[in-house]
Amino acid sequence: MENIKALSNSKDLLIGWAGRTIRGRYQQSLLGWLWAIIQPAASVLIFSVIFTQFVPIDTGDIPYPIFSYVAVVPWAFLASSLTDMSISLVSNMSLVTKIYFPREVLPVAAMLARLLDFGISSGLLIVLMIIYRVEIFPLGLIFLPVILLVQIALVTGLGLIAAALNIFYRDVQPLLTLVIQVWFYASPIIYPISMVPSKYQTLYFLNPMAGILESYRDILLRQSLPGNYLMIAGVISFLILILGYWFFKRVEHLFADIV
Repeated sequence: MENIKALSNSKDLLIGWAGRTIRGRYQQSLLGWLWAIIQPAASVLIFSVIFTQFVPIDTGDIPYPIFSYVAVVPWAFLASSLTDMSISLVSNMSLVTKIYFPREVLPVAAMLARLLDFGISSGLLIVLMIIYRVEIFPLGLIFLPVILLVQIALVTGLGLIAAALNIFYRDVQPLLTLVIQVWFYASPIIYPISMVPSKYQTLYFLNPMAGILESYRDILLRQSLPGNYLMIAGVISFLILILGYWFFKRVEHLFADIV
């Protein structure tokens, strides 16, 4: 509780560092914040060509471009956040070794900076919903903050673990890249859950991103409330958050000595 209180007292530093990260990312960038839309849109364009023309995937009544975009945007948030969080301490060791502040500020600020990209890229989703005449499910919209909160918990917990481990083992970064690539195909981003054999679906939903992505699709595309997989994803995500924060604070005092 003392650690959480210290982090709360550092909220100005947290917000300021997140703002600094955002400014640094788009400084001297020709397209600036448009990259937050271009990157997921390009991925969806490639997926749409491949999985509608060459290897058709049945997504039911949902057009493939919006089917995949709904999942690509939150996935991009997770992948980019974990990458940035994992190097947040190593990239700022001059601060870590010389100035006292809650060290978790750096990885959490990296995640918050990517949350802005998530919001910007979601704007194109609204456009796609208008183009494809997707109906709005007002009751389901109440669950959107809940799903996002679950995803933030998952990202934060994993990011804190990766940031701490990267201090001790610098091969964490390439390993994380590999894990993210494998995790991508183990999640329902380019294919529907219906392609997963029913006997494996219980095991499949132990992947919290599976429940998170399906919940987004339920609310935004299927006009239905999320299933039990959101609860499973929530329990796993918050357990990872607790474990990640505990591990980070457990080894925090070793950071300066290692470097």
